[in-house]
Amino acid sequence: MARYQLILAYDGTHFYGFQRQGRQRTVQIEVEAALRKLGWQGKTLLAAGRTDSGVHAAGQVVAVDLDWQHTPEELGHALNAHLPEDIAVKDVLPTNPNFHPRYDAVARCYEYHIYCEPQRNPLYERYAWRVWPAIDLTILEAAAELFGGTHDFVAFGTPPRTGGSTRRTIMATGWRKAEERLRFEVTADAFLYHMVRRMVFVQVAVAQGKISLKDLEMAIHQATALPPGLAPAKGLVLKQVVYAGS
Repeated sequence: MARYQLILAYDGTHFYGFQRQGRQRTVQIEVEAALRKLGWQGKTLLAAGRTDSGVHAAGQVVAVDLDWQHTPEELGHALNAHLPEDIAVKDVLPTNPNFHPRYDAVARCYEYHIYCEPQRNPLYERYAWRVWPAIDLTILEAAAELFGGTHDFVAFGTPPRTGGSTRRTIMATGWRKAEERLRFEVTADAFLYHMVRRMVFVQVAVAQGKISLKDLEMAIHQATALPPGLAPAKGLVLKQVVYAGS
């Protein structure tokens, strides 16, 4: 019996999030079903975190204990043979028996995609938020710079547990233009519930002139309130979970 770290990618469009939720189709249910076909007898896999309904992942991390007599690469191939087309195992790594993908993580990185076109583009629509009129990348970049450092992000989300801290440390954040899309990338020690989607919504509102940069700065540094709203789930991707030494 050994513990394996699995790196997963999935298209979240047709999932009710990552975590098991009764009979709803979730990523966890599909991965556990594939594992059972390979002799896994565990009750639940360990995961780096939950993604909401419609959210995608390029680097979700889970851990399982499995009696597997072949190579980690062969385990990945075997799992992919049993997984649906909207989930794939990207990598399999043997790890120590005490490894926990959530509690051992030192940072997480998310990205969010936007495109600016007057009509919806079917080639982008599934994975990006359409914003129109077009917004200025320079203003988005100025807004993103304000998030860096350790702050009380109560205006941007809620803690996973009632009464938990809303202080988080943003290690890196910024916007890039990639072909016809704008991509926001943010790395932090941890995130509040809905935090990235809230950050994107507010930055777009700043670029549209609905919120000032000063209002955003006060919300970050003084925890003042901002107008409600979230960017759609479909533009969000869990890009990477970072561990010490990686």
